[in-house]
Amino acid sequence: MLDHQLELISPELIQSAQTYPEYRDMVIRLASENKTTGPNQSESYVGYTQMGAQRMKRWDKTSKVGPEMTELVKSLPPHYWLVLTEAWCGDAAQTIPYMNKLTELNPGIEMRLILRDENPEVMDAYLTNGARSIPKLIAFSKDLRREFFTWGPKPQFLLDRQKAYKLDPKGISPQEFTEGTHLWYARDKNQSLEKELYQLIQEASNS
Repeated sequence: MLDHQLELISPELIQSAQTYPEYRDMVIRLASENKTTGPNQSESYVGYTQMGAQRMKRWDKTSKVGPEMTELVKSLPPHYWLVLTEAWCGDAAQTIPYMNKLTELNPGIEMRLILRDENPEVMDAYLTNGARSIPKLIAFSKDLRREFFTWGPKPQFLLDRQKAYKLDPKGISPQEFTEGTHLWYARDKNQSLEKELYQLIQEASNS
């Protein structure tokens, strides 16, 4: 990590961050109260949060990790995974439960979650093409001195799909496009995410 990133990712930040069960329970509670995280408390963002809560519950039950990934994750030394997210983020609801499944395989890996809008300086150190895109996963050593890899905000297929849509929507409405995204997640079953994280973890382990 760069010096300014080292200063941002502090032991205090890690200690104040949520565990996955804490984050998941917060999202479910907010959804039941017709609320969400962040300043935008619109009906649409509350709706995204409610859908996200249901998706997280489903992925918690159905996410599966392949044998090669299981073996790789179990071999890793202790480190932290820090995830920038928000309760209304659809991509977060689709991917973070799988990340949690990985950390459950290795007690040395601790995942912590922080909210993007409450941590703008950290978010701005990990932009995607200049945007505050989430979720963003950052893996680093327990002493916070080495960054292993970053991932996010979504699998490469969806990044390419989004880029193509912005160039030419081809008459597809934003709602239809979003529905297509979540249909892809349901069919992909985090296989693309697993492949991308496997490559990142393997490269970090060999460096």
